[in-house]
Amino acid sequence: MAGDDLVRDWVDGWVVSRGATSPLAEPWGYTIHVGLPEQPGRHVLGATNDGVREEDVRKVAESTRARAFHLKVFADPERVLPWLGPEWQPYGSGDFLMATELTPAAAPQAPAGYRLHTWSRGGVTRVLLTDADGSFAARGQTAPTGASAVVDQIETSGLHRRKGLGRVVMGTLQEAARAQGATRAVLACTPEGRLLYEAVGWRIVAPLTNAKHLGTAA
Repeated sequence: MAGDDLVRDWVDGWVVSRGATSPLAEPWGYTIHVGLPEQPGRHVLGATNDGVREEDVRKVAESTRARAFHLKVFADPERVLPWLGPEWQPYGSGDFLMATELTPAAAPQAPAGYRLHTWSRGGVTRVLLTDADGSFAARGQTAPTGASAVVDQIETSGLHRRKGLGRVVMGTLQEAARAQGATRAVLACTPEGRLLYEAVGWRIVAPLTNAKHLGTAA
């Protein structure tokens, strides 16, 4: 699929996963109201890589006034950041948009000493791994929206890393999304997460530039 279509897949799934408003279509992409003090909303450019236009990024950046409003642009930060003014604070260096096709696979099993928990509510399926004492070990969630699903909020406790828990979470989420009719999945990842996702067959679609508006001085 084209990068623009995968951005729309990510936007549609992310709003379900996070309980945000439905995306408002803009000439350049989407506006989402998130409703958090440190992220009242976000603008997401709809294009990827060379399809991202400087004039669109500048238009969005210059028209934003709200403090802590976020901006997501799926293109190289070295291109995008010079188009933003000093009121924008970059963060999340080295993030990416990634995608994969969902194919049938054996259901993953929790390693010895761990217990796998799964549940679904409000269109979101969550996976939790706990240790023998019931302490948090790893988690993740997925939000299928038709043929596509977003994989989101993957996390492994520092006390339980390098034990294959991330693979169990990813495999369980992918099977859950496929069982609900999804044939492909997308996610936005950090540099650390990228290593896990590539290891289980995901591919990079585009770099991700993140920035947060510092607000307009009184």
